[in-house]
Amino acid sequence: MMKRPLIKNIEDLKETGQLRSNLIMVTSALAGEGKSFTAANMAMSMATELDHRVLLVDADVARPSLARMLGFEADQGLLDVLQDRVALQDVLLATNVEKLSVLPSGMPRPGATELLASDSMRRLLEDLASRYSDRIIIFDSPPLLLTTEAGVLASQMGQIVVVVKADDTSQADVQRALAGIASHPVKLMVLNRVHAKMMRGTGYGYAYGYGYGSVEDA
Repeated sequence: MMKRPLIKNIEDLKETGQLRSNLIMVTSALAGEGKSFTAANMAMSMATELDHRVLLVDADVARPSLARMLGFEADQGLLDVLQDRVALQDVLLATNVEKLSVLPSGMPRPGATELLASDSMRRLLEDLASRYSDRIIIFDSPPLLLTTEAGVLASQMGQIVVVVKADDTSQADVQRALAGIASHPVKLMVLNRVHAKMMRGTGYGYAYGYGYGSVEDA
């Protein structure tokens, strides 16, 4: 349910000349809403597509979690690339999902979050969008309300997916988060950790844990 609209958006945006249509940012208003879990599962699902390769980037540099979640260790990654300490191709990790690779965050350090709004990050995004134009690149980013750099990063993405923890995140926090990315043309939302009783009467025959829709439907 989640990947199909995103893949269609990539194809539609490319037709309009959008050069970064393959860059997808997964974020949330606050921490603990399940954005990293969502990003990882979405990346694995998209990597099963016949026509797509996927790169999953851990851009939540202050609180990286993808390495622990996916069961690998990596001392270097995105932060080291941004500081010209290592080449991008030297820190890309293969996975046991054939068409999925991962760019870990690297070890947290002072000023890490500020690097997301740097010229180095802008140049890296341009490089990823052009050199890896055949890939879908998914960024697990910091929460929108916890750092201003997340909003800067969002402005350079082709699509933004905002994860909301059901029955927990306040409407006010969601609205504040969305206000920060109001000018972005392609925003979608995922309602995470939906209980079965919350799904009754919605028309769904199951309760896998996700509700999906555009911002306008929220």
